[in-house]
Parts: sequence; C-alpha cells; structure tokens
Amino acid sequence: MTEDDSSSPRGLSRRRLIQGAGVGAAVGLTAGYTGGHTLAQPEGESVDLAASHEFYTGDHQSGVETPPQRHCLVMTFDLTTTNARDLQVLLARWSAAIAQLMAGRPVGTIEPARDTAVAQDTGEALDLGPASLTVTVGLGPGVFDKRFGLAGRRPKLLEPLPALPSDDLSPALTGGDLCLQACADDPQVAYHAIRDLARMGRGVVDTKWTVMGFGRASAGKGQSTPRNLMGFKDGTRNLKEPEDIDRHVWLHEGDDVDWMTGGTYQVLRKIRMNIETWDADRISDQQTIFGRHKESGAPLTKKDEFDTPDFAKIDPTSHIALAAPENNHGIKILRRGFNYTDGINDVGQLDAGLFFIAFMNDPENFVKLQRKLGGSDLLNEYISHIGSGLFAVPPAPSPGSYIGEALFR
Repeated sequence: MTEDDSSSPRGLSRRRLIQGAGVGAAVGLTAGYTGGHTLAQPEGESVDLAASHEFYTGDHQSGVETPPQRHCLVMTFDLTTTNARDLQVLLARWSAAIAQLMAGRPVGTIEPARDTAVAQDTGEALDLGPASLTVTVGLGPGVFDKRFGLAGRRPKLLEPLPALPSDDLSPALTGGDLCLQACADDPQVAYHAIRDLARMGRGVVDTKWTVMGFGRASAGKGQSTPRNLMGFKDGTRNLKEPEDIDRHVWLHEGDDVDWMTGGTYQVLRKIRMNIETWDADRISDQQTIFGRHKESGAPLTKKDEFDTPDFAKIDPTSHIALAAPENNHGIKILRRGFNYTDGINDVGQLDAGLFFIAFMNDPENFVKLQRKLGGSDLLNEYISHIGSGLFAVPPAPSPGSYIGEALFR
C-alpha cells in the first residue's frame, strides 16, 4: 500500500490530510495579533495577554503541565461517523487550527471578499491576542469501539470510570468520544477557540456536554494558591515540580501503547456544591471539614499554608487527610480545576461548584482516591458529582504532523 492510498484510514497521507484541512495556506496569510497589555494582579502575579504557547512541540500537549490560566472552556463530543478517515481528517484539521489559535491568529478568513461567502473564522477574538491559550485534545473510549477498527490501538488504561461513591451523574454530563479543553487568560479567547473548532467538526461530531470555568481552582509552579467557591485555598499540595509531574503524569516508553508515549490520561468531574447550605455552616465546622484554616490556608494546628499537616491532630475524615499522598501509598495526581456557575437552580438557589480536571498516568489512581473520599469525606454533605469523563491525551505533534497521527499508522 502506498502512502497516498486512501482506501484505508492508515493509508491517508500526512500531506493530503494537511492540505485537506482547510486552514493551511489561507490561515497563514491572515493577520496575527499586533497588540496586548498586562494586567496587574493583587497577589503579585500578572497576566500578559500577548503571551502564547507552542502547539507543535513534538513532546507533551500544552494545557497539562502549563501553569493554569484564569479561564477554561471544555466541550466533549460524540462521533456521528463510522468512518475512521473522517476522524483522522478531523484531528488533522483541529491540529492545524489549534496551532493558529494558540498563536493568536484566526483560523481563516473573517471577512470574505465575496459577500455571499461564509466566514471561516467567527471573529470575536480578532483583537484579543493569544492570552496564553492552550487547547488540549483527548480521546474517549468510544474512539476504540468497533466503529473505526482501532480496537487494537486502544490505550491500555482507557476504560469508562466505574461507579464511585458520591456519584449523582447525569447522562447528559457524562462521557464523550472526544474532548477539547481550552484554557486562556481571556474567557472570550477560550470561547472563540471552542466555538470555531466545534464548527469544523460539524458532520463528524455532535456536541455532548460543556462546562465554562473561571477563577482557576488549582495552582501551578510559581503561582499563588487560588480559592474554590467554598472560600478555601485549593491546590496547596498540587504537583508543581517537573520531576514529580514526570513521575506521576506522563507516560513513558513501555508504559502504554507506543503511540501514547509522552501522553497522559485526563479525568473530568463536574462537582456541584451546596453553596447556600455551606455558607450557613459555622466556621469551625468548615475548617474541620477541610482540615485547614480558611483565611491562611494553613493546616489545622499549623501556622503557614505550606506546613506539612500533622495528621494525628486533625480529623481523619477531613478532606486533606483523606486525599494526602502520605495516607494513600504515595498516590499523586495533577489537578487543573476551575470554578463554575450555572446561575440559579430550579429552587432558586445558586447553582455552582468545582469543575475538577486532573491528569495522571494511571486513572486507577484517581479511582482509588475517589473511593476513599466518596466513602467518608466530611465534605460529601455539601457536594455531589454530577458529570464525569475519562480521556486519553496523546502527545503533542511535531511540525507537519497532527494530534493522534501515530494512531492511524
């Protein structure tokens, strides 16, 4: 079979895929971002709206280890095609478009010369700059079912998550064949990325569920610890050092199927908080539940946020005690959560919570933690898990390639 043989999804050449993406030469001719400014932040951090990240690294996808931005939009999709080549072309088109978007450029013409033509880019981010945008692509278990002939290439650990304590999952907020995670320091930049990528998928995918997050709820290296909507610092003990992330997040040669080397697994959980009930609870109870002081973030009986907790002196069913690696055989995962709000619920109360995003090289580590937390965490009185998904995140492509290319060889 020659490289250009199109009778099989694995015979579709890289050149033909990129040429067929519809975002190649035309996109390269569009004007890039020419302005930008820096916003000072109270905690001493700054947001540079002209900052950008590289897509074609040939290593790990951006949006995993990248220091969390201020806003996030995640959308999942179900494939409507049964043709593996349609999936292959979509991943190639998305890759070309994501590279443009992360550089702060539109994905095609915004104002076509012909009045009757439809614009290729929706245009709402034209003057906003890259804003540190990252778009991370994940593949769900459905990609490897009998529809596409890819079962033999399935990542070893990609199975739907089992039923877990505290689950109150809505089918409308669960699963998905594909996932796009767009994070940026400008919410409109993240929205624009997902909007245009979803447009490109029409006829191949249907949107399944989406969450728009704000106010990062986990810290990366060099960032101060943010707060969740319960008012507590979130992510104090998150993975930050490259050597820890390399050990607990990235897949190395021999860990999984060959095309996943340099990739990872992504867990999504939409966690609703009973905000108004929580707000009426006394502060001593709130601090016992988390095992930390609300204002400083210090573990109870300690003075500073980053002091090692004394687990003998705090409630063993507090959140930090149950989640601590010291109490879980060293299990660690990389958190990348955001707060979310869906306005007001059907009984007139605030509908909001935590959009939990985590990356790890073994999803069973999350399962073990959640079984423990879901079984006895004091916080369970105030939360419920209403959405869930698991996705394999392939490594980043090199220039001239695309996300998941090795899957189709």
